Amino acid sequence: MYFPYFRGRQYELLALKELASMRLLSNSVIPVVEPIKLTSSFDGTISAFVDSQNKIALIFNPVVGDYANNVNFVDAYFTRLGTIPNVIPTVLMNKNTDDILQALILKGVAQSNVTAILDKRDFLEVYKEHFAEIAPQYTLFPEDRQIRRTIIKGKVMFDDKFVKKEKNADYADNIDEFFSEDHLYFLDEGYVGFGDYSVIGNVYEEGGYLPKAVAIHIVYFDKDNILRIHHFVSDSNMETQNVQGKYYEAVTKLVKWYNNGHQSQVTTALSKFINHYENGYYPGLPTIKKLSIMHHLELMGKHLDGGMAK
Repeated sequence: MYFPYFRGRQYELLALKELASMRLLSNSVIPVVEPIKLTSSFDGTISAFVDSQNKIALIFNPVVGDYANNVNFVDAYFTRLGTIPNVIPTVLMNKNTDDILQALILKGVAQSNVTAILDKRDFLEVYKEHFAEIAPQYTLFPEDRQIRRTIIKGKVMFDDKFVKKEKNADYADNIDEFFSEDHLYFLDEGYVGFGDYSVIGNVYEEGGYLPKAVAIHIVYFDKDNILRIHHFVSDSNMETQNVQGKYYEAVTKLVKWYNNGHQSQVTTALSKFINHYENGYYPGLPTIKKLSIMHHLELMGKHLDGGMAK
């Protein structure tokens, strides 16, 4: 199982919604969403997962956005959407874990159906206190010997694989790099799944800015089935003008790479990038991020389901 983690920004929700709506999301992929706010886009994403019968893990004690560290999110969510079987209630191990678990129990959520995220060693005792007798369905945690000894079942290795750069232009310094091999070894190492922050990274930033460079981040499997990431970066990166031209520079490099022996990595999103190149179309910066996410999740699902082209 693959657990990609998102913060619920607009383009992330749209990526998940489109994957589910087009039936492109494997049942081997369970996105984890830390919601920023309750919006029509959020509702639409949940609705798409209901229709497709895909599972989605929803964090009920977000630490960013409108409901950061606020137990009222539980009431707000259930009042808005009610109980949905394929939404997996998920909690971050932190100072308000007890309040959130109690609130979920009052809503009829069984503790054994909860997913826990233990991303800090400091909250290991909190985890032990709440799950000593009834283990959660899944627990996502980084490589840590003591944490691993504590988790009894549903172990999911969880780490940030995306090397975040200060500026888009900086990705040109190392255009192709290792991303992950967790998908090759997680079962042998006693895990039921693995997770990461996709091609976004763990850094949370509100709002955006007009960049001097455009970068497209595309993951792919090499000949040994190791997951690598290629950064396609524009060339005219001195000023912020002509973002459309910068995108065409970047997507031209992507198409050249694709035609140079990477056709087996094709996904619906990658095909859209190629279509943009062929038609001289600029979709906007958020859509570039959305398509990169869609490509990653569809490709990983194909791999886990054994459907990758050779």
